[in-house]
Order: sequence, then C-alpha cells, then structure tokens
Amino acid sequence: MDSTKDTKFGGLQSTFTRRDLFKGAGALTAAASLPQAFGQQPTGAPSGTFWLYIGTYTGAPGSGGNGQGIYLCELNLSTGKLTVLKLVAEALPTGTTPRSPSTIALDPTRTHLYAGNEFGPPGAVSAYSINRLTGDLTLLNVQPAAGAPAHVSVDHSGKYLFSAEYSGSWFEAFPILANGSLGPAVFQQKSAGNVDTSFTQKPATSAPPGSFAFSAHEDDGHPHQMETDPSNQWVVGSDAGQDRIYVWKLTVGGTPPLTPAATPFVNTPPGDGPRHFAFHPRGKYAYVINEMKSSVTAFSYDPARGALTEMQTISTLPKDFTGEDNSAEIEVDAKGRFLYASNRGHDSIAVFAIAKNGRLAPVEIVPTQGKAPRSFKIDPTGTYLFAANQDTGSIVQFRIDPKTGRLTATGKKVELFKPVCIQFLPAQT
Repeated sequence: MDSTKDTKFGGLQSTFTRRDLFKGAGALTAAASLPQAFGQQPTGAPSGTFWLYIGTYTGAPGSGGNGQGIYLCELNLSTGKLTVLKLVAEALPTGTTPRSPSTIALDPTRTHLYAGNEFGPPGAVSAYSINRLTGDLTLLNVQPAAGAPAHVSVDHSGKYLFSAEYSGSWFEAFPILANGSLGPAVFQQKSAGNVDTSFTQKPATSAPPGSFAFSAHEDDGHPHQMETDPSNQWVVGSDAGQDRIYVWKLTVGGTPPLTPAATPFVNTPPGDGPRHFAFHPRGKYAYVINEMKSSVTAFSYDPARGALTEMQTISTLPKDFTGEDNSAEIEVDAKGRFLYASNRGHDSIAVFAIAKNGRLAPVEIVPTQGKAPRSFKIDPTGTYLFAANQDTGSIVQFRIDPKTGRLTATGKKVELFKPVCIQFLPAQT
C-alpha cells in the first residue's frame, strides 16, 4: 500500500513500495563497505541512515533568499526517505550571526564544517564544530572575506579553507587552526581584467541560440570554485568572468601557501564562463562546466605539473534547445564511470558516460522537476542523486542505475527554502 505525506518544513512526498525495500538492501550493503579511515567516532544517525547538511540563502522574502541557515537532514537507505531534522545553524538577516551560508564544506576528519557567507561584498567565512552524536553545530568564529564567497573547500590535509568569491572577484585561503577555527586570510588574489583586454562586450563565440551570453561581461572576474586536486599538491580556481582556470602550487605552511604554476592559467573561449569543476578519481582528468555555453570541457591533467590540456567540449543541452540556460554544478561518481551536470533554464541534469581515455559520451538529460538546480549531490553509496532546485525550494531524489548511470525520479522530494549546497556526514570517517 502506498502512502504520501506533505509538509512544508522538511516534508516529504514519498511513495514507498515493497520494491523500494528490496532496492534499499543494496544501498545498505554499499554503505557497509564504505571506507572507515581515521577511526573517528560514529555519528548518532540511526543504523542504515546518513546525515547530511544543507546550506541555504537567507534573508527576508524578496531579498534573494528566505532559508533560515544550515539544516541537518537524514537519509534512510532502506526506504530512500529524506527528512529534514532540524535547523542547526541559524543565520539571521541582521546582526552578527553569519548570513547566507550558501556554500558549505567539511574537513577531512568530518568534525568541523565551514561555510561561505555569500553577502556583500565583503562577505565572510565561518567555522563550526560538529557534535557527531547529535549533528548540532557550534559556531567557533567568523573571518571577514574580501568578496562574497560563492564556493568554499578544505584541502585534504585539513590545513586551509579556500574561498572563491564571485562578487568582489577574489580568491582567498584561510588557515585552519588547531581547534578548527579560522585565522585571517594568508593568500589573496584579485581577479581583474578579462582575456579580452579591451573590455568590450562581444557575443560569446558559442552559446545556445537565444542566449544573452557574451564575453567580457564585466571589468573584473567572477571566481566560482577553488579546490585542491586529488594529490593535494595543486589548487585549481575557475573564474567565470575571466574565462580562465587558474592553477597554484600548494605548499602547506608556506608564506604564501599558494604560488602560480608554471602555466598559471588556461583560457576558455570568450563567454564560455567556466564555473565549477570536478576531478576524475584517478586524478588524470578534470571536467569543467561552462555556465554561459552550457557545456562540459574535459581536460587531461598532469598532477606532476598541475597542467591542464583540453581534450573535448560537449553540450549539456538537447540539440534543439533555444533560449537562456546557465549550467551550474558538476560531479563525477566515485568509480569514475559517469559524470553529471546541471542546467538552470532547461532545469535538468545531463548524464555522461566516461570512457577509459577520459572522454565523455552523452547518456541522457533528465528534468529536475523544479526550477534552477543550482546544486546536486550523490550520496556516499552512489545509490541516489539529490537535485537542489533553488527557485522552487525543493530537493528531488533520483535513483542511479549502477550499470548505465541513468537517473530515475523516485517521486520523493523535500521542500526547503532556497537550498544551495549539500554535504553528507558519513557515519564514520
């Protein structure tokens, strides 16, 4: 017998059948096989479940966001049910509480959470300790950012928080102190200028018909992601305004910790707007989603030099699509077999198969059943993909076919105002 339940705060539209129960058994088996490094204490999540955090845009309705902060949710692997448990970090629109934690990241030990507070500029970055038994967050401190962080990440050693700041045009690095709090920025790079040095606006060299995409769209850059490669030797930063992808050498404890690679950046065609990127788990390939062009560019990657070499660019949209689309998020599955990319405008997720040589082949394009899928996340078992539809305030669940990578909507969703970033908290790390 089916049952359906709807609530606005963390409610779930679900249809649970006996078939779901049998499918869930496979997810539980996968969960049991997850690596358990570091020997960190388990979380208080019930057996067979994962906790996850969701960052939102905050503020009064009409101000660009009306979430309340960072939420703790629970995924039941047997039923696929996703439930919003509680608000664990309130973000008020005024006062000293950090606002708009739209981007969040966990440290390697999964005992601390870091948020980029996307307001201003200037904005801020904030540090929280995680109570692994309750999932609660305790604010440790806040550091001012030169710009408004659009993406934050922690290096694999847990020594630095990297912040890409779209508004204000800064790349920054903050040291993570022994107690998990953040020190003042120890690296800053201002993005100024475009590959088109005349600063004249020109139609993008390639974009969907009817799109407003153009090159040199502002006189400064728009950093959108800053993250280490799998080796933790290099830091890569994408700038959608400059149509550039930067690479720095990471020297833990160095002054500064980041120095330009021998080839300090690679250019993409004017107007493509490289936004987010993802590395293949083997570390030999990197993939960049181009916001304005609505495409994915595959690069071969040399971890010895931090060097990117373009191999292929492939559209994330149907061939007959016309109009405006802004592609947003990208993720490679843990086995390196499939790549997923989201489209805002077409409101879909494109699925690609990854060949042994790193090149991509289209599999399908699936509607996200909501507007503006700014972000999505695959759960640690690789069973589900959750699409965060920012404008409709919904997180929609899809089951991943392990053989083909195809997505099937399960009929389950959670309604949550302005969901942006999803991070899972493994039961053990």
